[in-house]
Amino acid sequence: MTPLADLPTIELGSPVLGEAEKQALHEVIDDGWLTMGDRVRRFEQVFAELHGVADAIAVHSATSALQLALHAVGVGPGDEVLVPSLTFVATASVVVQAGATPVFVDIESPDLPHLSVEDARARLTPRTTAVVVMPYAGYAVDGATWRRFADDHGLALVEDAAHAAGLPGHVAGVADASAFSFFSNKNMTTAEGGMLVVADPIARERARLLRAHAMTASTLDRDRGQRVGYDVVDRGYNFRMDELRAALGLVQLPRLLGWNATRRMLSERYRSLLAEVLPRCRVPFQPEHPTAAHLLPVLLPVGTDRTAVATEMRAARVQTSVHYPPVHRFTYYRERFGDIELARTEEFHDRELTLPLHPRLGPDDVGRVVRTLADALATTGAPDTATTTVPAPIAERTAG
Repeated sequence: MTPLADLPTIELGSPVLGEAEKQALHEVIDDGWLTMGDRVRRFEQVFAELHGVADAIAVHSATSALQLALHAVGVGPGDEVLVPSLTFVATASVVVQAGATPVFVDIESPDLPHLSVEDARARLTPRTTAVVVMPYAGYAVDGATWRRFADDHGLALVEDAAHAAGLPGHVAGVADASAFSFFSNKNMTTAEGGMLVVADPIARERARLLRAHAMTASTLDRDRGQRVGYDVVDRGYNFRMDELRAALGLVQLPRLLGWNATRRMLSERYRSLLAEVLPRCRVPFQPEHPTAAHLLPVLLPVGTDRTAVATEMRAARVQTSVHYPPVHRFTYYRERFGDIELARTEEFHDRELTLPLHPRLGPDDVGRVVRTLADALATTGAPDTATTTVPAPIAERTAG
């Protein structure tokens, strides 16, 4: 057995970067035009084509994409927006930035940690103007159900698809606006960066205008002599994407579907080994659920000391995380919007542990992660796992 000191760390997530990305960045520098140029526009078009939509708007983060999305669908001061609490805080913070109130909605169940339609319906008020759904961990939401819900109640439907780039046919198909992330831990990366898809062409072009200070002519247009001067027609933002990030995106995007297929294969291996070795540890969602496989969340047995398990795994050079601390529990949101109880969201968070998942992993790495988790659960005395027998050759069998 390899000594622990000689084992490489299995990272939670790891971007795939190489010579092609370096060359793309060199070309931008050699060209001398660094922001909002031809590469940004090509990136938008290729992304839209991959996802089967008419067009897209590149921005500097998924948060800015969400902020533009709310503007595009008309959310403003005094409105209420239904949002998940099991999400990254940006899903709620952009609602506050728009002058609206986030109304937190519980999940369906620990096995289906998507926004609950029933709980969303119970939290509707005359001030509700939109609902934000989130394909948690990259698992697609039921778009048809949410489209009916939004239409029945006169709401805009916004999709926080930060986890779901590269899932054509299951994202950006029915929502009024969808926001994607290219942060360094996502399925493809531009370091920072995001993309916005808006269904209505008039709203889309309005969002495109607002991205760059609501200026009627871009710097590139003026530099090329295509426009002289400009007007400012609204209170815009500086959400522009630069050419360096777009160059990275153009290199990464053609490989996205293949990387996602690898993620799905690794997820299936996790499911198989966990069912065999740690049946009390469940992976949410059904195996056939459409997914970009961004995360590998596992529900630990009730009563497990998750911190102790994570500490043991880190000592064995396996990184883990938790996705996510519920937003409604954060100090700012409790103090401003009051204490609420979301029982299923809270149960899910208290048991969830995220295991490593990215295309740099192989089947043997998955075997090592599962073995490390089993050892950590046994060492910490987790309920129903302390006597688990871990077959020694897990890593070898994962190659088959």
